[in-house]
Amino acid sequence: MAERGQLPPAAKRLCCRPGYGSGCRPGQRAGGAGPGSGALCAGPSSAAAAAALGLLPLGKTQSPESLLDIAARKVAEKWPFQRVEERFERIPEPVQRRIVYWSFPRSEREICMYSSFNTGAEDPAVGPGGAATAPSGAADAAAAADENRLPFRRGIALLDGGCVDNVLQVGFHLSGTVTEPAMQSEPETVCNVAISFDRCKITSVTCSCGNKDIFYCAHVVALSLYRIRKPDQVKLHLPISETLFQMNRDQLQKFVQYLITVHHTEVLPTAQKLADEILSQNSEINQVHGAPDPTAGASIDDENCWHLDEEQVQEQVKLFLSQGGYHGSGKQLNLLFAKVREMLKMRDSNGARMLTLITEQFMADPRLSLWRQQGTSMTDKYRQLWDELDSSNRPHRTVFTRAIEACDLHWQDSHLQHIISSDLYTNYCYHDDTENSLFDSHGWPLWHEHVPTACARVDALRSHGYPREALRLAIAIVNTLRRQQQKQLEMFRAQKKELLHRGVTSITNLEGWVGHPLDPVGTLFSSLMEACRVDDESFHGFSDFTENMGHCKSLEYQHLPAHKFLEEGESYLTLAVEVALIGLGQQRIMPDGLYAQEKVCRNEEQLISKLQEIELDDTLVKIFRKQAVFLLEAGPYSGLGEVVHRESVPMHTFAKYLFTSLLPHDAELAYKTALRAMRLLVLESTAPSGDMSRPHHIASVVPNRYPRWFTLSHIESQQCELASTMLTAAKGDVRRLETVLESIQKNIHSSSHIFKLAQDAFKIATLMDSLPDITLLKVSLELGLQVMRMTLSTLNWRRREMVRWLVTCATEVGVYALDSIMQNWFTLFTPTEATSIVATTVMSNSTIVRLHLDCHQQEKLAGSARTLALQCAMKDPQNCALSALTLCEKDHIAFETAYQIVLDAATTGMSYSQLFTIARYMEHRGYPMRAYKLATLAMTHLNLSYNQDTHPAINDVLWACALSHSLGKNELAAIIPLVVKSVKCATVLSDILRRCTLTTPGMVGLHGRRNSGKLMSLDKAPLRQLLDATIGAYINTTHSRLTHISPRHYSEFIEFLSKARETFLMAHDGHIQFTQFIDNLKQIYKGKKKLMMLVRERFG
Repeated sequence: MAERGQLPPAAKRLCCRPGYGSGCRPGQRAGGAGPGSGALCAGPSSAAAAAALGLLPLGKTQSPESLLDIAARKVAEKWPFQRVEERFERIPEPVQRRIVYWSFPRSEREICMYSSFNTGAEDPAVGPGGAATAPSGAADAAAAADENRLPFRRGIALLDGGCVDNVLQVGFHLSGTVTEPAMQSEPETVCNVAISFDRCKITSVTCSCGNKDIFYCAHVVALSLYRIRKPDQVKLHLPISETLFQMNRDQLQKFVQYLITVHHTEVLPTAQKLADEILSQNSEINQVHGAPDPTAGASIDDENCWHLDEEQVQEQVKLFLSQGGYHGSGKQLNLLFAKVREMLKMRDSNGARMLTLITEQFMADPRLSLWRQQGTSMTDKYRQLWDELDSSNRPHRTVFTRAIEACDLHWQDSHLQHIISSDLYTNYCYHDDTENSLFDSHGWPLWHEHVPTACARVDALRSHGYPREALRLAIAIVNTLRRQQQKQLEMFRAQKKELLHRGVTSITNLEGWVGHPLDPVGTLFSSLMEACRVDDESFHGFSDFTENMGHCKSLEYQHLPAHKFLEEGESYLTLAVEVALIGLGQQRIMPDGLYAQEKVCRNEEQLISKLQEIELDDTLVKIFRKQAVFLLEAGPYSGLGEVVHRESVPMHTFAKYLFTSLLPHDAELAYKTALRAMRLLVLESTAPSGDMSRPHHIASVVPNRYPRWFTLSHIESQQCELASTMLTAAKGDVRRLETVLESIQKNIHSSSHIFKLAQDAFKIATLMDSLPDITLLKVSLELGLQVMRMTLSTLNWRRREMVRWLVTCATEVGVYALDSIMQNWFTLFTPTEATSIVATTVMSNSTIVRLHLDCHQQEKLAGSARTLALQCAMKDPQNCALSALTLCEKDHIAFETAYQIVLDAATTGMSYSQLFTIARYMEHRGYPMRAYKLATLAMTHLNLSYNQDTHPAINDVLWACALSHSLGKNELAAIIPLVVKSVKCATVLSDILRRCTLTTPGMVGLHGRRNSGKLMSLDKAPLRQLLDATIGAYINTTHSRLTHISPRHYSEFIEFLSKARETFLMAHDGHIQFTQFIDNLKQIYKGKKKLMMLVRERFG
């Protein structure tokens, strides 16, 4: 048997050869089977072993388990093998074999825990940190693919694929080879795996794959599962030292020489070194009794824990932190925190060790000192990770203050000990009804402590595998909260008159329970729900566990028999629901910072999501009714009280859940709750003077208005969702619709959300399968009108869409609604919107057909449209005149009035482009003289310089001249001076001149009669004036262009001169003028020799 000696570094305990038994020959141990004996792991009762492993259902064993196996199994679980050797002088070999056999882990759960992030043992719908991670659709496939890549899943695949071979167990050491099949880019590889174990825990692993990770590789998993699932196929030997004890000197020498021969390249240097040391009398190796044996099991002093690569934990955390808390790294760290919880729940000491290693890396992060030096706060993502170390993001409660508080926590309080240890702890004679009394009026125990801290105790008990104790404390805490709720209600009733008179309160909870880093409400809820969860199947074996790993088993919740400290008819389920409602309805202040505020929203939605999984029955409906009434009447202590702090967390999301849950059972209470929750006090104009805001919060307030609510847009959208839910439910109920409308108009401050509600109401009111709900349509219209008023003086990119929608809605309501919005247009629309969208749509044929209007109704609408058009034209003639003329076209008086408005505005506020547009409209409608009048007015506003030969107004100028020419000589004579004054561009003037000489003025008269007459002379007015202006424009333009001309523009310039010559030649003495002009150019610009040479070549 092995004896204890001094351990050299990195060596197993030392084993030496003891004395022989009385009946033993040299070379044979007591109870031995001779040298080199080996046996399969399965003992005399493999069926019994299988039953013990859970491989056979209970009661299905083929024969009873032997006393040897029972004893060996218990010893293997609890005693290190050295203690066994020291306790008994002689251990028969069969006994040794059974102890060695039972020392290997029997549960696949731990193998899975150490080879994957998520075992599926926890609720699969809730990920680390309480974040909802339930996938659906494409996410399901991605999640399944990720799970198949886990080392545990890959290990199972390798085992099932027959990739494990050469499995050998020598004492407390298991070895084997695992073949990794060839992949597309990788050849087949064979990995050598070695595993040491002790007391049913794997204590070390090595694999030639070189895996660098916190968790076991797939090859270690495959070998471990092979030993668990196929123990009868594993050859088992006693520790190698036991085999060596059985050899004589010749056998030992042969053994050593063969070993060196087989592995001479690897071990020969080491063998020679050891031989030299052994032959040296004074060497250190000769001072130690015995020699190390890696297969001999644990010594008494060895810590019994699963193998955890601490260096890799440190490196991985350091790596994740160095990545700046980005999404990927944050997710990995959260998974590590989840792994810590999983280990703690299984009472694995590595959980605490892993948490210590993570904390050390957090504390060593260089960014902490950098942020401290710079005086800046942590990033939100980084703070989330600190939350997992029980931090808080309020300035006065940091992770460090919490850590210090945690150091002072203890479990020695006798009252606490009685609560968690007994279901019978009561005091029916206790009559102390003070705030901190130890028992309630029923004599049931209460636990008064800072609620998150108390719930952290519950979480700690659950996490460390004490579910019953956790449940007892949870019940005491919930009973305390219910009593506290009752006391707060009584306190408010005593102060109600004063508070309601002031209309403001300073009462608030600075630390809310929902969104708190310790998740107190979620902890209580989960603890109680676990107690009432009924599994439709039960696990009988570890193989069953692996088959179900990662799959959510169907669960149902039942009202299990009442606990001693519950009211009649209550159950764990009702208690869980009630504490969730209490927590969600707690009036609490909105925390500072984006991350903290997002966490409040996220945790609220997660808790409500869990509540929605529960089917409400009559018992639970009573709880809902009770809590809704409490929350409505509890004043500032409730988020749904009559008076709450201005910066309280809004109740919209929670109230929507309460509303939908209560509606089928108590509609009056449902609406009362939802309507109370609609308020959003932080958006009211200003806080009343009596508002006792938090001193530290004042600095973060946007000037004169809102605190820094980063989630305000989300909160407003939830407020909108609540309103929409009520509108949908109230369809057909006039009184309720009016009440909901009033609440929306009072409480919702976002035009986009009101517009969404208006659209929602419209859709609900006009469903295809039923007649329109006129009341709901009116609600929709009222909301639409409110949006119009809110956005009238502000820029809104959806404004045009909103106006069109409102006209559609008013059309559905009826002709009186259309008439009303036109008569009150100035409070709803801009003049442009009123004329171009509203009146135009109302007057369209589609609207007349849609409403089946008779002549009288059509005329009434048309009259309102014309009045609107004239008012808009007066207010904004630039943008509304044309629409006004169009709308008034069928009424002579209105049309003349609109035309006069245009003339009045033409001299002051209207641009030439607007006037040209209206002039063209007039010509198109058959008013050429009015078109001519407007065209002349437009010309007075126009100014075309010499180089604007592509100006967009050129077409309008040509059109105006053509119109004047067609009207007659007088009109043309009147407009040409305006053209000459306004247009300095030579090419435009020459184009006009050419057109005027082609036909006789007035050739097409007002009534289409062709006039006979002569072409106008270029030597007489008005064309002479135009010709001179054109020639002058060419001369001026030429000089302007020559001042900064470059050689690449020479050819273009020559072409320009050619066009100029054509115009010059139209004059009586044009040839002479042009020659003089060219001579002047040659003289003035003689320095431009190349250009002047080109001029001489073309023009002489």
